[in-house]
Amino acid sequence: MKIKMEDGAGGEGMARFLETYVLGAFSNKKAGEIGLDDLDDGASVGDKIFTTDGYTVKPVVFPGGDIGRLAVCGTVNDISVMGAKPVALSSSMIIQSGLDIEVLEQVLQSMDEASQEAGVAIVCGDTKVVEENIAFFITTSGIGEANSALAKNIEVTNAYRKYQSRFIVDRELGEGDVIIVSGTVADHGATIISLRKGIEVESDLISDVAPLWGMIETAMNVGGITAMKDPTRGGISNVLNELSAKSGVGIEIDEERIPVKREVIATSEMLGLNYLDIASEGKVVMGVLKDCADDVLNALRSTKYGRDAEIIGRVVDDHGGVVIRTRVGGRRILHPPLGDPVPRVC
Repeated sequence: MKIKMEDGAGGEGMARFLETYVLGAFSNKKAGEIGLDDLDDGASVGDKIFTTDGYTVKPVVFPGGDIGRLAVCGTVNDISVMGAKPVALSSSMIIQSGLDIEVLEQVLQSMDEASQEAGVAIVCGDTKVVEENIAFFITTSGIGEANSALAKNIEVTNAYRKYQSRFIVDRELGEGDVIIVSGTVADHGATIISLRKGIEVESDLISDVAPLWGMIETAMNVGGITAMKDPTRGGISNVLNELSAKSGVGIEIDEERIPVKREVIATSEMLGLNYLDIASEGKVVMGVLKDCADDVLNALRSTKYGRDAEIIGRVVDDHGGVVIRTRVGGRRILHPPLGDPVPRVC
């Protein structure tokens, strides 16, 4: 048996791969309340969140960013969606021999700019140069800490129901919670695949890659957020199904309310893809207490990266999984993708 692309591409294929081969390989998987088996966006170590991720995108430079901005923002966002304030990152670079030095300089500048925007330090790293035809791989790890906004969010949530974690985790959605997405979906993946395929649409697509701590901090200061994830590999289809399965609840989504650019829809239709399965790199999907949802939505819309936020659905208890009400009035099950339909985007 050989490893396949779908084994590392998010979605059901990767979930099966991790369950079958990876999770059982380690005997010590927790240093705090959240560990490897939880498959959250990071793990807890005392009052800190620790996370790591590898980045591989083709092409290395794309409209709206490059692999350097992607690496910083992706790790910052994995920390942020657990309610922790990003503090420090490490960076490990594997570079193909023969890469133009100008590309390296651009990537490093992007990492510096993104880290300054996120208010996080890059404190250690490693560099390797190899002969293999890989262009550029980056792995970043990060640490985030508990903070006053997280405390406020959990205090507000506890006024309605007992929240079981010190951080924001995937398993705490409850019946009646509202589902919010912080902006237009699938911008990053659609941008990458349009560039690869030479697809021209009416307006230029641009990646949404961005550090989201400031937006998330603003929303947590309102309070009532019960779960958060960034819809990277597998898009919002994968995120919604993860939240549903881990929390043991059903989710109903209204397709008409999902913010999506028409050029993203056009690109998806030309390639026979579902835009709900395509990655974003600057968006968050949130579960929010019903009584707090309007205030959280307004808080998101007051920020740079949350202006297009929308309420797209709710948590229900009459079914498991995710159901979507389509634009033509029907209802269908929204399955998670087998893997990312656009490989090497993050």
